[in-house]
Amino acid sequence: MSTDTTGAQAAATRLTLSRALNEGLRKAMENDPKVLIMGEDVGKLGGVFRVTDGLQKDFGEDRVFDTPLAESGIVGTAIGLALRGYRPVCEIQFDGFVFPAFDQIVSQLAKMAYRSAGHLRLPVVVRIPCGGGIGAVEHHSESPEVHFVHTGGLRVVVCGDPADAYAMIQQAISCDDPVIFFEPKRRYWDKTDVDLAGGLAAALPIDKARTLASGADVTLLCYGPMVRTCMEAAAAAAEEGRSVEVIDLRSLSPLDTETIFASVRKTGRCLVVHEAAVTAGLGAEIAARVSQECFYHLEAPVLRVGGYSTPYPPSRIEEYYLPDLDRVLDTVDRAFAY
Repeated sequence: MSTDTTGAQAAATRLTLSRALNEGLRKAMENDPKVLIMGEDVGKLGGVFRVTDGLQKDFGEDRVFDTPLAESGIVGTAIGLALRGYRPVCEIQFDGFVFPAFDQIVSQLAKMAYRSAGHLRLPVVVRIPCGGGIGAVEHHSESPEVHFVHTGGLRVVVCGDPADAYAMIQQAISCDDPVIFFEPKRRYWDKTDVDLAGGLAAALPIDKARTLASGADVTLLCYGPMVRTCMEAAAAAAEEGRSVEVIDLRSLSPLDTETIFASVRKTGRCLVVHEAAVTAGLGAEIAARVSQECFYHLEAPVLRVGGYSTPYPPSRIEEYYLPDLDRVLDTVDRAFAY
């Protein structure tokens, strides 16, 4: 038993989220020669956040290559490559840059399998750094996930920590459906232990939510950059005698409603936290589904914490826009006031 424990400890490596993504991409490229990486500055530079650092050197310019500054062209080219049997991974440099590619994603990428009655599949992964908190300029701190969740034919996932990032990027690449893969950019430097030696057999399926903290009083649903914030909120609430269950959604489309409903039926209260604006955000969809399916278990309305319905503010005041520990705890208090 002691030998196995030592082996497990040795297999685990403490990595940042960006490095875990790098290792996941590397593993996918080693396992399948049809995996390609493309995007602005992903080659020699290794990407703005260095997620693809060293991959061009190790796999060559035919498999990791720079593109022009043309997001529509990046995704359009990836669609053509996928039709020829490749598994392209596109990097969109910043979240606000994805909109020039929106037509390709919505009109072509999402619809090809349906248009062809399943005969044509597009195993394309579109990686998008998302969210604020890094002091960036305009168009560099968006949370556009709801646009893609609303689009049928796409899988939309968000990694919340390095261990999940390592497994989820490999799962996304091996999936035959197009996947929009969001990465919380202000968590790129967070570190956790990652098992690089283990395979994906034991990994949580990409479309399943993960219960990070068990609780009995209130369910806190979150994803991406808000995962760490909500875990901190749960710890703070515990000091006041409140038991908070924290669920990392991970998959935004499809939603793991089974896990969500089971938790809410247990706790009787539900909060949804995301960086994106509350108006017509994912929290609204979740609130509607929970209210419909768990109505007689609810002790309070489903509450939401998110960004405001304004363009993302200048970096010097972004702290007032982003949901933080205090706003989450205040909303927990509101849930208990009913």
